[in-house]
Amino acid sequence: MTVLRLQGLDAGYDGVPVVRGLDLEVVAGEVVALLGPNGAGKTTTLRTISGLLPTIGGRLEVLGSETDSRRPHRVTRRGVAHVAEDRSLFPGLTVKENLRLAPGLKRRARAAAYDRAVDVFPALGALMNRKAGLLSGGEQQMLAVARAIVTEPELLLVDEMSLGLAPVIVEEMLPVVRRVADEFGAAVIVVEQHIHLALELADRAVVMANGHVVLDGAAADLRADPSQVEASYLG
Repeated sequence: MTVLRLQGLDAGYDGVPVVRGLDLEVVAGEVVALLGPNGAGKTTTLRTISGLLPTIGGRLEVLGSETDSRRPHRVTRRGVAHVAEDRSLFPGLTVKENLRLAPGLKRRARAAAYDRAVDVFPALGALMNRKAGLLSGGEQQMLAVARAIVTEPELLLVDEMSLGLAPVIVEEMLPVVRRVADEFGAAVIVVEQHIHLALELADRAVVMANGHVVLDGAAADLRADPSQVEASYLG
């Protein structure tokens, strides 16, 4: 089942497109690594899908219905969860309170949500009453990802999970993205600067440059021939 379809998407800021004519489809259970150099339009694409930026042109569909990108709360209700680059946590609230405020989480589902968060990241179990602002960078990223997962999204967007984290922590956390797709059947788009790690967990890789897709292929093929990715980065 196609969860996300972008057709000729133009997106950007103040009416000026950063992403131009983007075509992309992601199906249930698929992990797509969205790669590319800084300024390629990756974060802009995720922000537009989640409704934080309005579309300038083209079509954006989630689960077969066109989405109003000017109303992010409605996008969330359609099953889209976004782990932003800045994590967007409430530092003065505890881990448990941050989970309770997960967008789209129904009150009756809170108890199960806490259990699900600990199942995905066991380290959070002992931190439930600690304020998010006192967590380490890795713990904060665990919380940000867990808060998205507990809503059982149809589409999970993860922007630079590894940013500012030690490589050993990144290697522990990235497989969670694969688990969300395999166990929950969610479609996943992950923006990641560690290309080799992204290709290990993804089914498909899409490389962007200057707002356009310049390479779209099976992750296994690109792992076998990394020169294709290198060439797309270098233009």
